[in-house]
Amino acid sequence: MPVIPYKPTTAGRRGASRLDFSEITRDKPEKALARGWKSTGGRNNYGRRTSNHRGGGHKKRFREIDFKRDKLDVPAVVTSVEYDPNRSANIALLHYKDGEKRYILAPQDLKAGMKVLASKKAIDAELGCAMPLGVMPVGTIVHNVELSPGRGGQIVRSAGTQARLLSREERYCAVELPSGELRRVLSECMATVGQVGNIDYANVHFGKAGRRRWMGIRPRVRGVAQNPVSHPMGGGEGRSKSGQIPMSRTRVLSKGGKTRNPKKASSQYILRWRKK
Repeated sequence: MPVIPYKPTTAGRRGASRLDFSEITRDKPEKALARGWKSTGGRNNYGRRTSNHRGGGHKKRFREIDFKRDKLDVPAVVTSVEYDPNRSANIALLHYKDGEKRYILAPQDLKAGMKVLASKKAIDAELGCAMPLGVMPVGTIVHNVELSPGRGGQIVRSAGTQARLLSREERYCAVELPSGELRRVLSECMATVGQVGNIDYANVHFGKAGRRRWMGIRPRVRGVAQNPVSHPMGGGEGRSKSGQIPMSRTRVLSKGGKTRNPKKASSQYILRWRKK
């Protein structure tokens, strides 16, 4: 979808832009697949903040997305491509031959009327079809990739992203991720053919802070501008860096600090790291 700049009628409009939504074919979601969504404000079940800069935003409904693609060998027809306020990518509504309806992530160039299929067997690698990595042709562009068989797609799901199947060896396939990381994934893991649509999402300029507040994103305050009780880089007489090296609120180093849990890390599956 092309990016349309706003006319500079106000200071907030100057430089701002939006998508033209030419790919969208339906305004309202499927009623059976949408439900109410209560914002957490970045808090967990104990009421403690675990994700910063979250809260507020416009009221919205959650769309149930089929990340597992476990309705096998039943052909489906794409009836509409819709906007989803909960993610950067667009979604597509599928009507299966047995009457069931499901949402999937809409790949680039997927249009209403096209047919898709999910299967454990080797099928034609057509746009929107889902199958295990072990039966795909080498070099296929994929998204919505599973990391554990049957768990559902966990990576390569945001707008414009894509991964590439580079090789197969015994039980594993080598997949190149959008970050440049080369990772081994089990051959039984499912993936969907194609690149995630809405590739121009990253080129949208929001223009003003209020537009981010509509999306539920609150302001970010610099650490050096806070009190020492609130941030390790805060405090000091006048404007100062307080003698601290750059770090987060929880004292994770900003420049090269390690965040991977060695007990849960999957480093043995990484063939090439994204950081050189």
